[in-house]
Amino acid sequence: MFVPNGYQFESEAEKIAFMQRYSFATIITNNDQQIPLATQLPFVIDQHSGKLILSAHFSIANEQAKYIEQHTSLIIFTEPHAYISPTHYTKHESVPTWDYIAVHAYGKASLITDEALKLKALEQMINFYEKGYLAQWNSLTDTFKSRMIKGIVAFELEVTDLQGQKKLSQNKSQAERESIIAHLEKSNNTVEHDLAGYIQKTLNDKAK
Repeated sequence: MFVPNGYQFESEAEKIAFMQRYSFATIITNNDQQIPLATQLPFVIDQHSGKLILSAHFSIANEQAKYIEQHTSLIIFTEPHAYISPTHYTKHESVPTWDYIAVHAYGKASLITDEALKLKALEQMINFYEKGYLAQWNSLTDTFKSRMIKGIVAFELEVTDLQGQKKLSQNKSQAERESIIAHLEKSNNTVEHDLAGYIQKTLNDKAK
């Protein structure tokens, strides 16, 4: 990832917190012909034994699942983002841009083939995304659960390289950024509200 000066994350912990907040990501893996395959998946992001582990699952029919153990995958986490109009800038000679935050995680995956471990991985995902559903899940028959598990390819990926960028108009003046924040906060798009909060944080951190 190309990261210009001033757009870096402050720490690995900040990158991980971002991934956990925006955990629906795109996983990209080359096949044996070096053609990239991509799938959008919800991930569970966990840390244990000093390792950063991403877990998810493909549909068993997804061709990409065949290659994730053989080749390094790239997982892209990329929310929030928004178009930024040059009307917020004081200089007439200005152009539009796009503000965004992105984290790129690299690593090779390991398939989870044991049925009990696949069940555990599914329950971890339920616990992360909708803990209230666990009671209903637990009431389902083992036959139904087994059928669901047979239809997926579950995996864990140990992150070996983690890169990130926060492009939040850091090269603009405080007044210009405040104008951008005010505009984004008026949007009907909640993602743009989130972006406004991140831009505001850059101003707050600068004031410290």
